[in-house]
Amino acid sequence: MNDISYEKFDETLNDISYEKLEKLPPSAKLVFKTLEAKGQMTQKDIIRETILPSRTVRYAINRLKEEKILMERFYFLDSRQSLYDIKRPVNQALAF
Repeated sequence: MNDISYEKFDETLNDISYEKLEKLPPSAKLVFKTLEAKGQMTQKDIIRETILPSRTVRYAINRLKEEKILMERFYFLDSRQSLYDIKRPVNQALAF
């Protein structure tokens, strides 16, 4: 039996409704869980971590952005890429 902790997942979902995630395709759910576990990542990092095709990851990212679950930031190390992260509640985002 796996000892998976859903505590972090539940905290992240305070602002995100389960209904939004249930409607998403499995690839978007996998990208969500990967970002939740690893933190902010570039699209290349997500592709490498999830082993999904680049087109599938792009589609998942777009779906998550449409549902306002994902935020996109400028990546200063490589201006051709963006950093993606899950939108978190304000109190969680300010915690260090």
